[in-house]
Amino acid sequence: MTSPTPPSAASAAAESIHRSLSELTSYSSSDSFDSPRRFTAFASRLQFVLNHHHFLGSDSLPPALQTALKGIASDLSKSVETVSSYGQRSKVFVLINCKSLSSSLQQHSSAIAAWLALIESCLSDDLPDLRKKISDLSLDMKQSHFTVTENEERVHRTLQREGEGRKTSKAVQSAIILDLARCLGIDSDNYSELINQVKLLKTDLTNSTSVSARQILVSLETILDNWSVVPGMSTLTVDRDFEEEAHILPFKNFLCALTKEVMKEPVVLESSQTYERTAIEYWFERCLDDGREPTCPVTGQVLKSLELKPNISLAGAIEEWFNRNIEIQMKGAVEQLSKESVEVEGVEKVLDLVYNISEEHPSNRFGVRNFGVVVLIVKLLKNRSNSIGTVLRGKALMALLSMAKDEESKKIMLAEGITRLAIHSLIGSSEKERECAVKLLLEFSSDESYCTRIASEKGALLLLSSMAGNLEHPALANLAEEMLTRMEGAEDSVQHLAAAGRFEPLLSRLREGPDDVKIEMASITGRMTLTNNSKEQIARQCAQTLVELLSKPEGRTSSLQALNNLSGLDDNVTILVDCAVLPALVAILLQDEGASQEWKELAASIIANIVSNPGRWELASIDRKGNSMQSESVVFNLVRLLFVTSSQCQASILRVLYGMASSPQAAESVALHIQNSGDGIKTVIMFLEHPEVEHRNYAFKLTRLLAERFGHDIVQELKHSDKLSLFKEKLLDNESAESEKSDAACILANLPLSEDEVKTIMEASFVKWIVMTLKKQQRISNGRASRPTSSMAEGLLGLLLHFTRSLDQETISVVKEHQLMTIFCEQFSFPAKPRVRQLAAFGLKKLSEAGRLLAAADSEPPPPQGFCASLVFMCGRGSPEPSTCPIHNAPCENNSQLCLLKSNCIRPLVDLLHDEDTFVQIAAIEALSTLISDMSNGYKRAVDELEKQDVILSVIELFTEARPGVLQERALWMIERALRVDGPAHRYSLNQSLVRALVEAFKHGNANAKRHAQDALTNLKQISGVSGKASSQSRPRR
Repeated sequence: MTSPTPPSAASAAAESIHRSLSELTSYSSSDSFDSPRRFTAFASRLQFVLNHHHFLGSDSLPPALQTALKGIASDLSKSVETVSSYGQRSKVFVLINCKSLSSSLQQHSSAIAAWLALIESCLSDDLPDLRKKISDLSLDMKQSHFTVTENEERVHRTLQREGEGRKTSKAVQSAIILDLARCLGIDSDNYSELINQVKLLKTDLTNSTSVSARQILVSLETILDNWSVVPGMSTLTVDRDFEEEAHILPFKNFLCALTKEVMKEPVVLESSQTYERTAIEYWFERCLDDGREPTCPVTGQVLKSLELKPNISLAGAIEEWFNRNIEIQMKGAVEQLSKESVEVEGVEKVLDLVYNISEEHPSNRFGVRNFGVVVLIVKLLKNRSNSIGTVLRGKALMALLSMAKDEESKKIMLAEGITRLAIHSLIGSSEKERECAVKLLLEFSSDESYCTRIASEKGALLLLSSMAGNLEHPALANLAEEMLTRMEGAEDSVQHLAAAGRFEPLLSRLREGPDDVKIEMASITGRMTLTNNSKEQIARQCAQTLVELLSKPEGRTSSLQALNNLSGLDDNVTILVDCAVLPALVAILLQDEGASQEWKELAASIIANIVSNPGRWELASIDRKGNSMQSESVVFNLVRLLFVTSSQCQASILRVLYGMASSPQAAESVALHIQNSGDGIKTVIMFLEHPEVEHRNYAFKLTRLLAERFGHDIVQELKHSDKLSLFKEKLLDNESAESEKSDAACILANLPLSEDEVKTIMEASFVKWIVMTLKKQQRISNGRASRPTSSMAEGLLGLLLHFTRSLDQETISVVKEHQLMTIFCEQFSFPAKPRVRQLAAFGLKKLSEAGRLLAAADSEPPPPQGFCASLVFMCGRGSPEPSTCPIHNAPCENNSQLCLLKSNCIRPLVDLLHDEDTFVQIAAIEALSTLISDMSNGYKRAVDELEKQDVILSVIELFTEARPGVLQERALWMIERALRVDGPAHRYSLNQSLVRALVEAFKHGNANAKRHAQDALTNLKQISGVSGKASSQSRPRR
């Protein structure tokens, strides 16, 4: 079966032309757009020409003619798509694309005209009519212009600008709808048809990727939603049975065509249409911005003039209508606000009404005020704040804020107590309520006296300061900051602002103000209760000013009070010292005979605060001679002043002396000056029994420091004044403060008492009390060390050391009864000052030494003399009885209070070798040294026991790590003793760290260290290591 012959190219083009022309000529000419109607008219003429002349059917057309037919077919086919857009797409879509559609038709018309000219040139002269018709059609299509109308052009531009996502006012939106409806030939009141056109546009854009077109759709939908609002006045209907004519509806001509609201300032255009002034001005601005001529939105008339003439008669009619309605609505508002029970919905409508009237019709605020509505709203906040909730409170404040622009209303609010109500709303649960409260306060803050009034209200500044620092709500924070800034300008608000943490007004006046203002600000600073941060802030910025005020008698009291307040912060000491405050204070306290007692008391207090923080004041000069606080003259004068000054000043001077005596840099010289001041020690002791607690407290503290250096002088003075028993009585007095008791214990422990005095004071009952107190403190501390408990423990342990200094049978029985060795050892298990651990180790040392002496006294007769003695030393005695103690080589009871081994104290002492404090380590190693201090019978057993307890290894580790000094020397002594025994000597002969450390000690140590190191190296058979050549192989001792 043969396939059909395909049509020729000319036939296919002719068929396409006939099909396209049929579609174009069927286009409805009733369409409102001119461009497709004109193009289809050209299509009808072309179809007529082709239908009456059948030259297209020939297959033997010249090539040029065939090319022209193909071109016409292509352009007609494309023009069909363009023309169909006018008929099948929504009118709004066409308006959006009207320029591109017209441009497309223009392009196709020109192209077809050119193809027709080519056809005309190819025709023979025997077809004059055909040539004439084709030539005329080609010329007409070539000369045609497909453009959009002016109205279409304006609407097109407006829609394109909407596609940019610009925000438009309600007035502009209304004008856009009026323009669009006019262009579409739709009545602007025909809302349903407008909606239908937008729906059709939405369907057309279903597959569109144009962002601009979709933005236009969204904008039109929004505009039509707003346009759907029924025209009228936004009026309030409160819960009130109005009479028939109680509410008068506005006439239609009262409403603006653009805003659909009653006009406030009606103006007339040259088109005789009336609009709200602001609304039409917005429309004109939009037209000019879009690059189009301003038009009248209702008529579409292009305006030659933008003159806006006030419609005075209409404005008067509207004003009269509005006043009548305001009167009716205010009566309803008064009734609603006067009800006993709050109706939330009704009250909310009233508040919205008042706000709208006040904002939109300011001239009618007097009417709202005269009806008493302002008073009723304030009373609503005052009496029913909790019941109406935060939303209504916010609306009430917003209404009052608007009404506050009326001066008479503002006076009424102030008289009714709006200030306190607004401050109360600063803690409202909604941000809107808090914002309105701050704005209301701002409205009143133009008056300086009102700012002071707000500042004096309790909690106002604190709340505002908190808001200003809250970055979560920046708008509210800015309002609060603005309010605080205004208040800073009021002189009487400075103190209140400072109390709330706003110090800049006070600081600026203190730094830069005249003398009388500086004095006043200093007085405020002295009276205030300040936080540590505030004290530091003021000191850094104003300390120099306060010091300068000390030179002016009229400002001295205020300045001293301020400096006394600021010096209470430790961190301010450096600032004050650098500002040269000490010379002025010392002059007031010690040199100025005309200084009042108050000045002296304040100066002494400030100095006491300063010297209680060592490190800076010690280097400061107090006069032109370069004397310092710790100089002899100052200390002498302070001691002398104790006799002649007030009680309060005495307490401060004792604090000064104690602070200086506590300084590591000044302690020695200050203590010496007190001793050399004649009756210095006697004077201090005199205050130990002062009736005032503060005097006694610092007298005890100062005596404690003096006792560490001049214990003998203090003992003599105490004996002379018969007050030696004072400290024991203080310890046993349950009414005494813990700090005084701990100081009394430390003083008594540091005094060089004779044996008789120790026996007199340290009777058995007192020792029992000490032991019970130590145990009680351990229970109370529960793993936490406090300064008073550590000081008390230090003193009590020192007293026990007094007690163990000379052990007789009676003392030993007390030691065993109260298990003092265990008490000493237990101190290592609780956190405390290093001094406590050091004293406890000393206690163990004394008891261990006493045990060794007692064991030696009870042991066998002395060892044989002469030749046999050396054999005994080398070989040791025969094996002792199994029941004997390896340390004492004699029977020791379990838990013996004179044996470190039986009391389980060796391991705690070994652990103490790793303590961070060197003095504690020395005390521990001295206690352990008592275990091998006796070279008599049983020495080898003692060393072996220490090996088992890891004592030897721990001491070696300590020795290799310690720096040259007492600690290393004590460790070296113990190592040398241990290495006299063969076993340890053999085991540690290969310990190269030990050998190197011994060599270093031999080379660089003192005489004792060199001797012990040489003996140790000899015992290790490493003597060649002294010359720097350690033996290659150690041989065990035989």
